[in-house]
Amino acid sequence: MTPQQRQQHDALVKAYTDKGKLIEAGFAALRLQVIPASASKTQVDEMRMAFFLGAQHLFASFMAVFDPESEPTAADLSALGKIDAELSKFAAEFALRAAPTGRKQ
Repeated sequence: MTPQQRQQHDALVKAYTDKGKLIEAGFAALRLQVIPASASKTQVDEMRMAFFLGAQHLFASFMAVFDPESEPTAADLSALGKIDAELSKFAAEFALRAAPTGRKQ
């Protein structure tokens, strides 16, 4: 990454994170770096779904092993709350998309 690209990346991450969209920031960065501009909407949507599913798995795993004896800081709780809200929204969207349609395949 060039210094200019790093600055753009960092500004993008900060702007998204301030809005509670850290995972979306990661996908936006991924999209800018590796997804061709000619990619179809379906390709972009499928890449986003895979990216968020990975993040969801990681976050759920992290929460399962969170140390109950340790007191998190207010900043920790705020950050975790924002990530949880973002991924919960994604999980709800994914559940609707993945729900059976009643059609036989």
